[in-house]
Amino acid sequence: MKHKLSYLYVIILLISCKSSQETTTIVKENQPNILWIVTEDSSPTLSFYGDYTAKTPNLDALAKESLVYDNAFACVGVCAPTRSAIITGMYPTSIGTMHMRTGKDVFSWGKREYKKDIPIKDITDKPIRQYAAVLPEEVKCYTEYLRIAGYYCTNNYKTDYQFAAPVTAWDENNQKAHWRNRPKNKPFFAVFNIGTTHESRLWKNENLPLTVNPKEVKVPPYLPDNEATRLTIARHYSNVELMDAEVGEFIKQLKQDGLYDNTIIFFYSDHGGPLPREKREIYDSGLKIPFMIKDVNSKTRGRTDRLISQVDFAPTMLSLTATKIPEYIEGKSFLGNQQTEPRNYVYGSSDRFDEYTDRIRSVRNKQFLYLKNYYPELPKYKDIGYRKNIPMMPDFLKEKENNSLNDKQKIWFTTKTEEELYDCENDPYNLNNLVADPKYASQLKEMRKALETHQKNKVDYGILPEAEFINSIWPNSEQPITDIAILSIKNKKVVLKSKTKGASIAYFVSDKSDEKLDFNSGWKLYFEPITVQKGKYIYTMAQRIGYKESVIRVEKM
Repeated sequence: MKHKLSYLYVIILLISCKSSQETTTIVKENQPNILWIVTEDSSPTLSFYGDYTAKTPNLDALAKESLVYDNAFACVGVCAPTRSAIITGMYPTSIGTMHMRTGKDVFSWGKREYKKDIPIKDITDKPIRQYAAVLPEEVKCYTEYLRIAGYYCTNNYKTDYQFAAPVTAWDENNQKAHWRNRPKNKPFFAVFNIGTTHESRLWKNENLPLTVNPKEVKVPPYLPDNEATRLTIARHYSNVELMDAEVGEFIKQLKQDGLYDNTIIFFYSDHGGPLPREKREIYDSGLKIPFMIKDVNSKTRGRTDRLISQVDFAPTMLSLTATKIPEYIEGKSFLGNQQTEPRNYVYGSSDRFDEYTDRIRSVRNKQFLYLKNYYPELPKYKDIGYRKNIPMMPDFLKEKENNSLNDKQKIWFTTKTEEELYDCENDPYNLNNLVADPKYASQLKEMRKALETHQKNKVDYGILPEAEFINSIWPNSEQPITDIAILSIKNKKVVLKSKTKGASIAYFVSDKSDEKLDFNSGWKLYFEPITVQKGKYIYTMAQRIGYKESVIRVEKM
């Protein structure tokens, strides 16, 4: 099977906007629309992966028209670090976004406020503050490249990138963002985030009726099989059924608009399941995700065991839209005109989760999972307060204290070893550590080497204690500020530049000198000199990712 999406790209002449400002955009004939439907906290425990506990007719119908990936993985077992990898095409450890969570920039454009005094300490017991990760100057949100390529980009509405979303990243980024708001005949890239299966819904949805029978759910062997566990698992599967209905609504809207056939659809989860010993873990239960892609006209169907990492999503999106992939991007395109050879390995990381810090790195091939524990003296289990809200957790911990857990359930509460190795084909729950078994010496050597090769010539900011890292990107623990955009005229066109290296610039042209602008004001992305009519006012704002945005500057032309 050829696992690539096929459609014709024909680059036609540059066109000019019929408005008060003019810019040029490369428009490609027959550009496909792209829709991402993103669920949360879900392992491949869905019917199109063989788990028929939850009834998901909409996902099943989509899967029949899609290419289903059987080996797709998140970079981290929790949302914010994984989302930073998705939006940048970079490993969280390479850009300083590996700790969960750095600030409160979770939805839309972010709160952009960072508290100094929080009750969290780093691995050396030094206090840290909230912050936005400052990315290397060349790194951008890949949606900027899509906007330059002519796409109308919308996000509804979770961001959670470990930094405030720059105004240049999206045309719309709020609860009303939708492809239906785009200019006529403009291709779209639209993201919809479904929070229905999030860990928090295990308790927030307690008053909703269960649509899955607790007696019929399958209990993974790392959890105690009791009434509390079964109720919690049944709640998750019931939430999955609610999520499926939301997926169906998006598909329905596409078809109503006559866009379904010419829209590529991604469906995936941000990381693995929401249950204890799933979310935040670096095992398959935390990193393995459901993932499928519906092609234009549903041309490419079936299944593939190709290894996919979420860090590959950004370059693949650029490849699908015939947009050049920047050299700095670490992910590998698996579709489109810049498709690379299949991976042999995917990589994971585990650092701070809320109030508990650790450092673990993982390598996964199609059969084996290898973990390197940098603090083996620390227990596997982290007593994270947020997770204790899960209804089954009090019973789980009580059984642990009463020493009534079986050997498989006790593993989560043991002290780590320096290394772990699992045969995922024969041990899908990753419970039998083979690192000391001489029969697997060659596999252990291979996976060690794979991690060493991956880390070679690559920075890992997780090595630094977090307080030290924060001071390296926020000198004196203060957020740096982006310099304003400076305007000049060359060849009768407006040129915008900021002295801050790596800053992106947004602009807005108006007849008025007193516009009240916010992040939802329809800012345009500056990427080349523009024409602005004499007498108009141009508003500009600059921001490097992780820096505070510049003040808005207004000038009359």
